Amino acid sequence: MEEWPKDIVEILESVTDMVDEFFQGVTDMVETVANDVQNTVEIGIDQCWQEMFDMFEPISEIFFADLEMMFSETEEQTYYSYPVEPTVEKNPACVGCHHYHGQVYGGNLFVCAMHPYGWETENCPDRESYQ
Repeated sequence: MEEWPKDIVEILESVTDMVDEFFQGVTDMVETVANDVQNTVEIGIDQCWQEMFDMFEPISEIFFADLEMMFSETEEQTYYSYPVEPTVEKNPACVGCHHYHGQVYGGNLFVCAMHPYGWETENCPDRESYQ
């Protein structure tokens, strides 16, 4: 009769050891699965980023080449705006017209919204004098 408490203690110790081993095995399996998933996801994300980069690289090269060309310092290119007044020789129908805009943008004269390149004769059908 004295041995049954020892047997219970031994059984409890062996159960405790088995539970520890079980949870250690589960932990190892979860870590392995988590590492596999992480590696798979990382590879997929890396491939996705590489494909996106490969797809947008030609577009970005064109875009940045255009920007570089637009902002490069050359004597022929002026990208600022400046006013031009109408004269009897150039745009005579616009002298004194309310609609005249007369700004040069990127080397192109913008005369007015109705006739961006101006009117050829002295009698513009849309002319309105300042009042």
